[in-house]
Amino acid sequence: MKLWPDISDEEDFERWRSASDLWLPVVIEIAQRANVHAVSPTSFKTGTNLVVDLDGNVILKIFPPIYAPQFAVERLALRLLDGRLSVPIPRILAEGVDNGWSWLIITKLPGTVGSEVWPVLSEQERLAILGDVGRTIAEVQAVDPGEFLEMQPAWPDFVKRQAEGCIERHRRQGLEESLLSDLPALLRAAPLVLPAEVQPVILTGEWIPENLLLTETSDGWQLAAVIDFGDVMTGWREYDLLGPSTFMCAGVPDRVRAFLEGYGVPAEDYNNSMRRRLTTLMMLHRASDMRGIAISEWQSSVRKLEDLEDLIWPKAL
Repeated sequence: MKLWPDISDEEDFERWRSASDLWLPVVIEIAQRANVHAVSPTSFKTGTNLVVDLDGNVILKIFPPIYAPQFAVERLALRLLDGRLSVPIPRILAEGVDNGWSWLIITKLPGTVGSEVWPVLSEQERLAILGDVGRTIAEVQAVDPGEFLEMQPAWPDFVKRQAEGCIERHRRQGLEESLLSDLPALLRAAPLVLPAEVQPVILTGEWIPENLLLTETSDGWQLAAVIDFGDVMTGWREYDLLGPSTFMCAGVPDRVRAFLEGYGVPAEDYNNSMRRRLTTLMMLHRASDMRGIAISEWQSSVRKLEDLEDLIWPKAL
């Protein structure tokens, strides 16, 4: 029996990933190679690659050939950041490459996925967690990017590529015409708004509730761990302020302030220039989709990009 299937595109892989009878023999084979007893392997439904809980203590991530770069990125990120942060991240227990496919076996960390509990947390818990998220982002960015500088395109090249497809990408996603009409001016101004010379730092691009694990303690819910480093790149540090801003702060001034204070932004540096940089980066982000902004019915109060900027990053904190 052929172990590894032939995968030509994303749709092929999604069909394979959705059929446990197809991937289970692969999972069992990898677990045996790594001397892990796979007890009722269970796959996670979200994510890009096949992610399987093997025994309640370890996770297997399988990357098809079309996602091989994500394997290289996640492996390097977990190695570089191991022991460097104040919150846990997964540790690599085993890895392998076979017939173009690659895989990682990593530790399963305790905690509840943030997106499951964030809506029911108290405001005080949210403020504390946002401060911790800000501090953790700063810790990641303090680590020397090392080999990442060779693996990723230069930041100016990334910005240029994102700008070239920006308007069409947002049009496909259904962004209102009034906001689309503001994009040409924003893109023309981008070279002046964003710094031309930056000291590249490690960016995950994915500081969102789905990648944060939370635990409930006697003092309330707290940040317990960070997961998923398959999209790491390098570039301008403020790029990684976007996820918490749009998916967790919800335009609430106290939340934005707690997050930025945790990250280390002095109050005087939070100004119109910074707000415009963040708006520009938000529209250029490779996962940018305004439909995901965590502000209820924001479209009803937004007529132009400046309105959206004021909503997400209030002028006064």
